[in-house]
Amino acid sequence: MSYLFWLDILGTAVFAISGVLLAVRTQMDPIGALVLGVITAIGGGTIRDIILNNGPIFWIADSTDLVIALVFSCLSILFIRFTSFNYPRYSLSILDAIGLAVFVGIGVNKTLNSDANELIAVCMGVLTGVGGGIIRDVLAREIPMVFRVDIYATACIIGGMCHVISHKILLFNLEIATLLGIVVTLSIRLMAIFLHLKLPIVSAKKSVPIKQPKTD
Repeated sequence: MSYLFWLDILGTAVFAISGVLLAVRTQMDPIGALVLGVITAIGGGTIRDIILNNGPIFWIADSTDLVIALVFSCLSILFIRFTSFNYPRYSLSILDAIGLAVFVGIGVNKTLNSDANELIAVCMGVLTGVGGGIIRDVLAREIPMVFRVDIYATACIIGGMCHVISHKILLFNLEIATLLGIVVTLSIRLMAIFLHLKLPIVSAKKSVPIKQPKTD
């Protein structure tokens, strides 16, 4: 069985856990936490498949990802509810970064396999990575990470481009290219988290006030 299958399982699991952690932080009930965990895990891929329109949505065609999302969401809820574990400060960001990197790679792969061009593959990879997190944050009434000044979508774009270039131009095996793209996306995102790397804020230059002539 390909390691990409296990990466898919990993990405689904960590995104589900990240959804539950945010639900806990925003004081949702267990049903809310379950919904948030599952939507975070399958949301991005669902949007991708609707846009590409290549047959049934992935979790309808094969319910493995949906089952994994449900199981890990429930386990996370039970673990947090019945233990005194306090998750580390950066746990949500790190789990989100892992899921983000894995899902970007999976999104690029699925798009390339659907015979779409390289630009669309990068766009769909980014959408697969950030889509679930955007839905999660909006439902929790948080500003989505992708809209903050942290390096987030930029990491997905660079990782997706490395993935496509290494496969299409450098002719690397698709699995190797996928792993390379995932490593690049994850490395950039983790550096942004721990080194507090940010993109410049878009703002207009301050205009110099025009001095009015003095009148007697």
